[in-house]
Amino acid sequence: MDGNSRWAKRRHLPTLAGHRAGTENIRKVIQTFGDFGVKYLTLYAFSTENWNRSPEEVGGLFTLLLEVIDRETQELHRRGVQVRHIGSWENVPPHLRAAIERGVELTKRNDHMVLCIAFNYGGRRELVDAVRQLVRDGVPPEAIDEAAISQRLYTAGVPDPDLIVRTGGEMRLSNFLIWQAAYAEYYSTETYWPDFGPQDIRAALVAYGQRQRRFGGRDEA
Repeated sequence: MDGNSRWAKRRHLPTLAGHRAGTENIRKVIQTFGDFGVKYLTLYAFSTENWNRSPEEVGGLFTLLLEVIDRETQELHRRGVQVRHIGSWENVPPHLRAAIERGVELTKRNDHMVLCIAFNYGGRRELVDAVRQLVRDGVPPEAIDEAAISQRLYTAGVPDPDLIVRTGGEMRLSNFLIWQAAYAEYYSTETYWPDFGPQDIRAALVAYGQRQRRFGGRDEA
């Protein structure tokens, strides 16, 4: 969900105003993807690299996230959306963790859509944690395969993504689902996240529908 800061800068607004505009767009985006029949949706809300931002910006992001949880959880529950957290709890303030876990618990039996919130998430950190879990589980080297690793990722039980959309014109994964995205289709739009709306979503899905997915077959080239 990229482009909040640039959105604010273009309007001569403080950075946090861009982040706030971005959070206010979340409900519309979730609803639109749901209307198109998307079963699993993951939003990259806060990366492990985001801790490198100023304490003021990080604190502001956490405040906004709490507001979103308080404002949206009941509505998501009403719409049958199951909320899942993917990421590490390390350094996450206890009150914020508790709020996220309440939302996860409230919605855990819903099955209309699964919404994964990638918060304090990093793809490399996820792989490190999966390897550590393999060691703790005492899995012998010869028994380690792709399935064994996938079962220990934050996303265990969630299908690998078919499509990854990045807003703001960037053309990189930025440590997002680097294991799971091995064969995902990639789509980048110049639209900043606060302005990312139904027409942009439709364009991304239409572009995806025109791709020919070969998964490494001999016709890949």
